[in-house]
Amino acid sequence: MSKPSLPQGTRDFNAVTVQKRQYIFQTIRSVFELYGFQPLETPSMENLDTLMGKYGEEGDKLIFKILNNGLDNPQKRTQIEEGFEKVLAGKNTNAITERALRYDLTIPFARYVAMNHGQLTFPFKRYQIQPVWRADRPQKGRYREFYQCDADIVGSESLLNEVDLIAIYVTAFEKLQLPVEIKINNRQILLGLAQHCGGEEKLIDLTVAIDKLDKIGWEKVKEELNTKGFTASQQNLVEQYLHISGSNDEKLSQLATLLGENENGKKGIEELNYVLSYHKSTGMDKHLVADFTLARGLNYYTGLIFEVKALDAQMGSIGGGGRYNDLTSLFGVPNIPGVGISFGVDRIYDVLEEKNLFPASIDQTTQVLFFNLGEAEAKVAYQQMMLLRAKKIACEIYPEKSKFDKQFKYAEKKGIPNIVIIGTDEVSNETCSVKNLATGNQTNVAFKDLPNYSF
Repeated sequence: MSKPSLPQGTRDFNAVTVQKRQYIFQTIRSVFELYGFQPLETPSMENLDTLMGKYGEEGDKLIFKILNNGLDNPQKRTQIEEGFEKVLAGKNTNAITERALRYDLTIPFARYVAMNHGQLTFPFKRYQIQPVWRADRPQKGRYREFYQCDADIVGSESLLNEVDLIAIYVTAFEKLQLPVEIKINNRQILLGLAQHCGGEEKLIDLTVAIDKLDKIGWEKVKEELNTKGFTASQQNLVEQYLHISGSNDEKLSQLATLLGENENGKKGIEELNYVLSYHKSTGMDKHLVADFTLARGLNYYTGLIFEVKALDAQMGSIGGGGRYNDLTSLFGVPNIPGVGISFGVDRIYDVLEEKNLFPASIDQTTQVLFFNLGEAEAKVAYQQMMLLRAKKIACEIYPEKSKFDKQFKYAEKKGIPNIVIIGTDEVSNETCSVKNLATGNQTNVAFKDLPNYSF
């Protein structure tokens, strides 16, 4: 029998890890609900045509496709075998696959809105916390199966939604005590730059190249632009754009000069100024950085875009999002504007672990261990334990009668801070011995007082 293993890019989570992840989920969920968002869940898999063509050429390559079932059916088996021949020839065929694991939570949400828009109250504010899958190369902070936490608002074009979503980021990361920088840009600015470089049709090539800047550097980006037909003067314009620097106000002033009277560029600058001005009054602007290198290389973004970076941590983005005013039209329902953000929980976990920011008590579930000193004593101990549980004090009883040393070691290894000992004498006296393992203090407590004892 071969040694058991996991699929590459996936992980098991032990109790401590799960408790830490739940701390992140619960923190973010509490902020979502504080801001008026409601929960939603969608299936793990979607029809393939729901996902394909929504993430750009690079994204489509990372979608996990699910093989059709029915190999035990001779007719289906023949179709699948013929389908493989088409795949090997570089063609898509639904004989092989008609479904895929979801790549993110945004497209399934858009599909949900398109299917249910007649029953929804707009603006519709939902949050979603579920796993997604990407056929990416596993590396630090990048997994093939990972959780996303999304918050989206659809049915409103107001920039107050962007203002609120930024506030959600700031509030959540302050609760997690994780210092962050929130980068913001606008796809209208990038569209204006593309028009300066020869036309709107250059937008996708431009954003895909710019999105790689921090990974491959300007020279490699320049080479990619060259292969996509950007002239030397157009490449020079892009380089000037990417080297804009200074305070947020200084950057926006330089950008306005570079893009001139381009209408899309002017609109993008106005929207950035709007959001920044709102958060000057909240004090949250100290977390915001206008970053014109930010492109968010997903085709569905149409306006403001965001990306969150943890300060002083060796990690990529831990959150991102933006406006997508035409997303539901992909499913035949036009004119429903939307904007959303996403938290990268797995990366957030890694950063909190790296910076030792998880609360020390996060993995302490059991507060009290009742020792097992025999059948009669255990029955009495169990009754007392249930009274504590009714007071919402987490406790357990050691399942077998064992030596004190073994039961002590169990408590120590599990990090249980308190033990309760009920022996023959304690049963007769209706008392118990309570010991705090951290301090070593031991106290005799009457049964009647135990439920109100301060552990």
